[in-house]
Order: sequence, then structure tokens, then C-alpha cells
Amino acid sequence: MASALEGIRVLDLSRTFAGPFCAMLLGDMGADVVKLEEPEQGDETRSWPPFWNGQSVNFLPFNRNKRSITLNLKSPEGRAIAARLAERSDVVIESFRTGAAERLGLGYEELRQRSPQLVYLSISGYGRTGPMAHRPGYDLMVQGAGGLISVTGEPGRPPVRVGYSVVDIFCGMAAYGAVLTALYHRERTGQGQYVEASLLDGQVTTSSYHAVSYLATGKAPGPMGSGHPSVCPYQAFQAKDGWFILGVANDNLWRRFCAAVKLDHLVDDPRYRATADRVAHREELIGFLNELFRHKTVKEWTDLIAGADVPCGPINTVAQVVNDPQIRAREAIVSLPHPDIPDLRMPGPPFRPHATPATYRRYPPRHGEHTEEVLRELGYTPDDVEMLKQEGAI
Repeated sequence: MASALEGIRVLDLSRTFAGPFCAMLLGDMGADVVKLEEPEQGDETRSWPPFWNGQSVNFLPFNRNKRSITLNLKSPEGRAIAARLAERSDVVIESFRTGAAERLGLGYEELRQRSPQLVYLSISGYGRTGPMAHRPGYDLMVQGAGGLISVTGEPGRPPVRVGYSVVDIFCGMAAYGAVLTALYHRERTGQGQYVEASLLDGQVTTSSYHAVSYLATGKAPGPMGSGHPSVCPYQAFQAKDGWFILGVANDNLWRRFCAAVKLDHLVDDPRYRATADRVAHREELIGFLNELFRHKTVKEWTDLIAGADVPCGPINTVAQVVNDPQIRAREAIVSLPHPDIPDLRMPGPPFRPHATPATYRRYPPRHGEHTEEVLRELGYTPDDVEMLKQEGAI
């Protein structure tokens, strides 16, 4: 069966993580993605260590299923080629500073004059409007500006960055959904549209119950370590030989948990009977459980508690995750041999359309690997390509 997005052409003008992740997901679903990079260094993540046989591990997991073309957008010839690529594309993705795409002649208003059916995705740190529209924004900046750092870590400790680039990846996922929505709209109406996704907007969305809790109570949430403000016990606990996670998220689970660990006398204790009661008496309950859990190993506790069908589990390292039997069974780590890395593996997409599954047709490209190939598709001859090289356009 054909891939879901087979026949869709994407021009990826973005860099670092959020935009490239969105473009890669489109490629996974069958789109032909051309990644435009500047000639000298390309996407800046190509230079970020560590490296696997000369290839950056920061570039690899965001750029499979793409072809790389180098263009100098400071040259008129380079901009003209980019505009031609955009004109033949269904989707253009850009993450320039606000106003830069327009100065290059690659803004939405310019491109839609040539192609009214174009879906144009603009990714930014803080959005294209408002007092911060012209600021550059990376994941870390927006973890701060979007409130994420304020609720992360242990109380009274210095600010802590969330370990994964969750701001970038959430924005890329949201952008992917927005592009598909725009393509569906185009299928029904024949009209393209301008689509925005910003790192900050994504963090406002993910603040969810934290934001609504503040709006309801006037009390700003703070860091709680691994705990949750609305349920208890729902956090990490230390056993005899390490740490594990326990998630008692409702009253039925509380009853099953108490039966499993022989705390039946607490089931109907008015301090702990309902979720709100346990939250109100959190400190006392957590102290009691910390003392209890010190007497058995992680495996003993997780086997016992999971046996009662109560959510719990280990705190795995990344090394354990990529080798976990469940991860292998889900085929969540995919193999994609690369000329420089024959044993290249990386995380796959986070969704599984069963009728039109992801395909892994192209390894993450070398810098400019497909420049001549893409130019030939635009009608450029070998002599034309050589002239473009001499002029510094590619």
C-alpha cells in the first residue's frame, strides 16, 4: 500500500530540532522532503558533539527520510532556486528569525502568489506577533519562559532543565498535526494556508492543569521533585537497592495498593481514604511509605505492587530503555544503515498508522549530498550546476 503522504513534496528550510523533527515525520509518512542547508556548515546541529563516525548524534535523529541540498541564500541565484523549490512544493517549513523569510523573498505572501495551494509552516521561539516576536528562542530559553523549569526539580534547589528537548519535540509534533490539518483543509477546498507553531505556545498548552490550577486558586505551582500536585502517592520512592516509581492515581488503586503491601488498616483511614485526603496529608503519608520501602529491593516491591495491578516500575537509564524487551517488541528503535554508520539505529516516530506505517527510505543525508540530484529535477544541466558552484550559489 502507498504511504499516506506519498506524492507530497516538502521543502524544509528549518534547522536545529523542532522544524526538522516535523519535516522528518512527514518524510516517515511518505513525503519527499528536501532539506535546504547553507553551503559552509549546514544545519548547526551537524557540528554539535558527540559524533558517531563523524556524524553528529544531534543531527541524525531529526533528519532521516530527507535529501540535502546546499544553497547560499545570500546570492540571488540561491534565492531563485529556493523559490523554485518552494513553488513545486506542497509544504514549506521555515524557522528563520521573524522577518528574515520575507527579506529573502521566501515569505508566505510572496510564495502564495506563485502557489495558492501552498501550506506554509512558520516555526519560531515566541510566535510571529507580540513583544518577543523578534527574539531568538531555543528549547532551554522557552523551558524558562514557558514555566516548565519553575515546576521542575526539587523544592529549594537551583533551577533544573528537563533532560530531553521536550519543548522542541512537542512543538515539532504540534506542527506536524497542524500541517496535516492544513493539507486536509486543502483537500476539501483547494486552498493552502499559513500555519504557525511556536515553542512558547506549545509550553502554554502543556502547562494544562498547572495553568488552570493557578487561574482557579491564585497560587502558582512550584517544583515537587517526582511528585504530582493532584494525586498521592504518585512519585519516586527509594527501596533497599535503588529507586522506583509508584502511581496511585485513584481510590481503587489505593485500595489495591494497600492490600498488596499489607496496609489494609489505612484503606479507610479518613486521612487517606480519598484522593483529596491523601493530597492534604501528603507529607505524613510519604514519610510513612519512605520508611516502609527501605526494607525491600526495587524488584521485590515492583513485583509485589505490579502483581496487584497497580502502576509502578523502575527508573531506567537511556541505556536500559534502548535495550528493553518492550521497546524491542514495539520496534521503537529503528535501524537505518548509513554509509558512515552501517549499524545506525535511532528512535522511530511516536505513532503507528497500521494501514500506512512509517517507512525508512533514506538515511540522514550527508551535507549537500543531493544538491545536483535536486537541481537536475528542476531542469538544471551539468554546466548550469558548475556555473552555480563557481558563483557561490551552491
